[in-house]
Amino acid sequence: MSTSSYSSIPAAGSPSHSEAWALIEAARRIAGALEKASSTDDLSLPAANRELRDAIRLNWRLWTIFQAELTLETNPIPMDMRRNMLTLCQFVDNHTILCMGELNPEKIKTLIDINRNIAQGLLEGLNNALEKSTEQTSKDPSKKVADPISGGTLNTNA
Repeated sequence: MSTSSYSSIPAAGSPSHSEAWALIEAARRIAGALEKASSTDDLSLPAANRELRDAIRLNWRLWTIFQAELTLETNPIPMDMRRNMLTLCQFVDNHTILCMGELNPEKIKTLIDINRNIAQGLLEGLNNALEKSTEQTSKDPSKKVADPISGGTLNTNA
């Protein structure tokens, strides 16, 4: 089995990094199980689809966690963005139910694509925040700047 940069759980400190990792890991598991199940040419065989259904259920649990976090009154995300994200969560819920009812590869690939796209957006946001922090550090090396990955501060005296 090949390893990637996402083969191990990220260190604590950055919720966005952890969420991106979880989305990519769930997408990887679904894609791997789909490829394995599709190679049998019959997705209705129990042995062929058990791993696929397990991967889809894992993804569903992940999105349920996102929903729960988004509905907390203490969530710092602006309400309009939370509503949009909850709408996406609802789509993923409904689409997952369709996928579980009928193991259609094209429908399942939609879940994979959503995960990958959201993870990419989260990682780009972290990268942009890191670049901004680096720019701030270069302007005033005495300032302590938050590290968006670890949640700590960047070493400004390096």
